[in-house]
Amino acid sequence: MFLERKVKDLMIPITKYAVTSPDNTLEEAIHDMEKVYCEVREGKCTEAGHRTGLVMEEGILVGIIDFQTVMRALMPEIAGKLSDKLAALGVSIAFAEADAHDLDAARSTFKERVLQNARTKVGDIMLKLRGQIDADSDLMKALKLMHKNRVTVLPVFEGDTVVGVLRDSDLFLATANILSE
Repeated sequence: MFLERKVKDLMIPITKYAVTSPDNTLEEAIHDMEKVYCEVREGKCTEAGHRTGLVMEEGILVGIIDFQTVMRALMPEIAGKLSDKLAALGVSIAFAEADAHDLDAARSTFKERVLQNARTKVGDIMLKLRGQIDADSDLMKALKLMHKNRVTVLPVFEGDTVVGVLRDSDLFLATANILSE
């Protein structure tokens, strides 16, 4: 029964998950995530896998990186305070107020943005941790924690060690399996 299963029964083991360092570049993190995202058949990515990666420093979980964070890094001017947005475009507030800059950076193509921001450090854009769960916890606790913290993934621990990740999609598939029984 669904309520009797434990987080460890559904989690993705850490060995099958993308792990990167805060000192790695966005380019390195993207390649790590791509490896566990795609199942390649006939030269094409055919199945969607994990949309997040764990950021670890000296064996300690320090953050999470996800597809949305990566995409936001391509357009830093849309996140943060006005001064941060302008700084990302290389514009001072004085220039912006005087309308003296044409904001060429904002008109960059997708490829230009990717290449321009590929050297961004993971530690500069990673998400803060918002919850974790013990491997022996029940699935309802995990569901409640995800809802409370508004997250789609929870790092799974055994003691002080990260052993895996539980995703909302894992809970969804468990729900579908119950309804298929």
